Amino acid sequence: MNKTRMCMLRCIVLICCLSMVLAAGLQTDKSHIELHQDDEAGQLHVFIDGREAFVYQYIQWLDLPHFWPMFSPSGKDILVQQADPYPHHRSFWFADTVRLNGGREVSTYNALYSGQKIGMETFGPPFRDHIRHIAFTYVEEEEGQAVIDTKMVWEMDGAQPVLEEKRHLVIHALKNGEYLLDITFELTAFYGDVEFVSDDVHYAWPYLRMHPQFCGENGGTITADNGATAQEGTNMKIARWIDYSNTVDGMAEGVAVFQWPDGRAHRWLTREYGCFGPRRPDDLSGKFFVLKKGDSITQRVGILVHRGNAKSGRVSERYQQYIEGKWE
Repeated sequence: MNKTRMCMLRCIVLICCLSMVLAAGLQTDKSHIELHQDDEAGQLHVFIDGREAFVYQYIQWLDLPHFWPMFSPSGKDILVQQADPYPHHRSFWFADTVRLNGGREVSTYNALYSGQKIGMETFGPPFRDHIRHIAFTYVEEEEGQAVIDTKMVWEMDGAQPVLEEKRHLVIHALKNGEYLLDITFELTAFYGDVEFVSDDVHYAWPYLRMHPQFCGENGGTITADNGATAQEGTNMKIARWIDYSNTVDGMAEGVAVFQWPDGRAHRWLTREYGCFGPRRPDDLSGKFFVLKKGDSITQRVGILVHRGNAKSGRVSERYQQYIEGKWE
């Protein structure tokens, strides 16, 4: 073999080695998402880089499906599944109070209290009003992202359907243990006209309930996109996003909820004890309205679990990335 061919061969080998190194580097730079589905327990566990990020709870005897636990980047419980004195709060949940074809009020928001009373303030199945998970209609996981579509039905009196609900969830694994859930809730009146009768507070569109260690009563800070802080400055005020953060064991972390820009202004409920979430636009919040048979209503939000507080966690910048669909 002459020197020229030998030189060319060495160059080819070197290029191949460099390509393999670069490819390996790119692969390790992406976070890996794994989904572990346990139908017997009614739980879908979401792992990012081998660490559990959150769990979707959907077992049939629940009052309503919800997300819990949800962990901060350092592994702390950031939300609480059931609270005192509001045990119907469900960590990260979506619910309302409605009437089908002019019938009785069906409250999935207060579904817990429609169950069998088994103690002074304890309720269990069966629930007269509840949301039932039907099926996962699409599940896909890949490097850095996973997609989960679910179908469920809002029911009354055991098995009478009231509304059909679909949820489209895209999970984005970010760097350093951070992640974002981009979720769209869609309610469809398949079974008749549905009247929405809730006031402007008692419906979850959605709500998050912070763990006590993160709530405002224990030093946590509520921050809006306009810089307003605390319940006094943010409750029932218009905002594009709200962040709830605290420093626990010397580490600042939090969760922000992003309202998708749907062309309408949304007010927010915020509480120092830990509950917060967006309202519907004013003409559909706290006011009677009817979803006609066959029509749908949707809500899209982003849930960012992040390091730092609203400022150091670059929540405003992340909101812009969210609406542009361009993540780091």
